[in-house]
Amino acid sequence: MTRSHIVLLVEDNKNDVELTLRAFDKSKVVCEIIVARDGEEALEYLLATGSHAGRDPKRMAEVVLLDLKLPRMDGLSVLRRMRADERTRRIPVVILTSSNEEEDVAASYQLGANSFVRKPVNFADFIESARQIGLYWLAMNEPPRAS
Repeated sequence: MTRSHIVLLVEDNKNDVELTLRAFDKSKVVCEIIVARDGEEALEYLLATGSHAGRDPKRMAEVVLLDLKLPRMDGLSVLRRMRADERTRRIPVVILTSSNEEEDVAASYQLGANSFVRKPVNFADFIESARQIGLYWLAMNEPPRAS
């Protein structure tokens, strides 16, 4: 039985969403990408509440690609809430941001991020980053078994 890999992309910039979707497509990473446009929507998806209340909570994202600068709730707040909740604390979180601030890197790891990746400006580099993220988190990484 083949299971569909699910990636939750938390990104408010339409251009960055489109770029990420194209990069994953071109990199041949086979997965379903769910897009949340702000931090609150991301948590609703992860916790199967609000607009995502009908979603099967057993089909969880295997990795979250999280931008830091988001409306309604920023990425660090999302990460803090994920790590505080038993249902989401073990989901790998890759901070995918254009931030060059050292304090963002430090705060991300302090709150439990698994990786911090700066968005490449060059599309070819972005495709390669998407390929490596997908290869590692969806193919090579062994996630914990659901309890």
